[in-house]
Amino acid sequence: MDPKLIEELKSVVGERNVLASPEDVEGYLRDETPRDVSPHPCRDVVVVRPKSTEEVSRLLKLAYTHEVPVVPRGGGTGLSGGAVPLTPSIVLSLERLKWIEVDRDNLTMTCGAGVTLGEIIQYLKSYEDIWFPLHPGDEGATIGGMVACNAGGARAVKYGVMRNYVAGMTVVLPSGEVLKLGGKLIKNVAGYDLMHLFIGSEGTLGVITEVTIRLKPRPRATYTLIIPYEDPNKAIETVPPMLRSGVTPLAIEYIEKEGIEAGEKASGEKWPVKAGEAYLMVVLEGMSRDELLNMSTAIADIAQEHEAIDVFVAEDRDQQEKILKVRSLIYEELKEKTIEILDVAVPVAAIATYVNKTREIAEKYGMKVVQYGHAGDGNVHQHPLKTGLKEEEWRERYPQLKREVFTLARELGGTITAEHGVGAVKVEDMLTHLTREEISLMRRIKRAIDPKNILNPGKVLPP
Repeated sequence: MDPKLIEELKSVVGERNVLASPEDVEGYLRDETPRDVSPHPCRDVVVVRPKSTEEVSRLLKLAYTHEVPVVPRGGGTGLSGGAVPLTPSIVLSLERLKWIEVDRDNLTMTCGAGVTLGEIIQYLKSYEDIWFPLHPGDEGATIGGMVACNAGGARAVKYGVMRNYVAGMTVVLPSGEVLKLGGKLIKNVAGYDLMHLFIGSEGTLGVITEVTIRLKPRPRATYTLIIPYEDPNKAIETVPPMLRSGVTPLAIEYIEKEGIEAGEKASGEKWPVKAGEAYLMVVLEGMSRDELLNMSTAIADIAQEHEAIDVFVAEDRDQQEKILKVRSLIYEELKEKTIEILDVAVPVAAIATYVNKTREIAEKYGMKVVQYGHAGDGNVHQHPLKTGLKEEEWRERYPQLKREVFTLARELGGTITAEHGVGAVKVEDMLTHLTREEISLMRRIKRAIDPKNILNPGKVLPP
């Protein structure tokens, strides 16, 4: 990296917030993408840590003038290589953009892009009547990263995804120009909705520095239902009638037995039900215990009509948190064995077909795939494992398995990624998933906003 440029960067953010030594930048080179598919990071980078929108603007103007790529970075919790620098770059860490302001009357919260999900949850505990309902998973994720990747999570079945909660944002363009989009409004149809162009753009169009998100009334209580099945198909087949019942769960998770066993090992907690080969984890929320009891009864009746072994109801919050911990830590146990985490989504009614045919594809290639995910919104998480295979074997077989699985998802009317994003890992897959016209239009949008291609190059768009 040009020493002159480094000095200019220091003049903007101060010497302490420009990191250039190999030791200092090491922690900014990767995200949580499994190592076997993660792109190799370029180590010729300098990390800058601005504390305001103004500093981000000045930094981008410098990068634009020098034509140096910029890789925006939030919490580094991504699973698609989106924050990995691929060429000599400025890594723009937004970790210091931390401020929170709650507008209780307008049910909104405005915060800096570097505020984490965990910090938001903790901050809102002081408010008894409002909360932010989305929970994409890792609480180290930043709000800016969650918006840039349009994060989802288990609660999407009731509350939608990040796009549904962004009321306004401040975004800095590659040239350094600052846009203030949206606000605290519920309705706004003045011109093209530019704000939604940046949501889900994975840092390739602009750098989000501040976000105003919508809040919701806080529920009074939750129940977690664990429903075991001997036949995994019966578990998945239960989901559509649940959604038609008039009860809208906070979450409906499908988890196979091997996933539960992995979560138990990683968490040190015990799953409350031992019987069954697959499970539905249904989370209900309500304003009273009577309301929750009525919803639980309706869900239990539907489950038993579809050959559920039993229905376990966790009312105690400590027990519910232990159950969630087992579910949340499945990846931690499988991490070293996992080649890649796939996050295909298909229409809810097609989940059983997708899961079954994926199992057949895996058997054909002699590979094991652990499957679980957000059954209420059709988002299936899959861990193709290296277990029992030599490196040359899984490296030869896995690309073929992945190709067939993605083709299956498309045939069922689905998508190759529902919440992890394209990043660097799925760039080539976009060529077969989207039409030539769609990719061409996306490229023209990118050129119009970022003509020098300095923002997160090599991500999302195929070369």
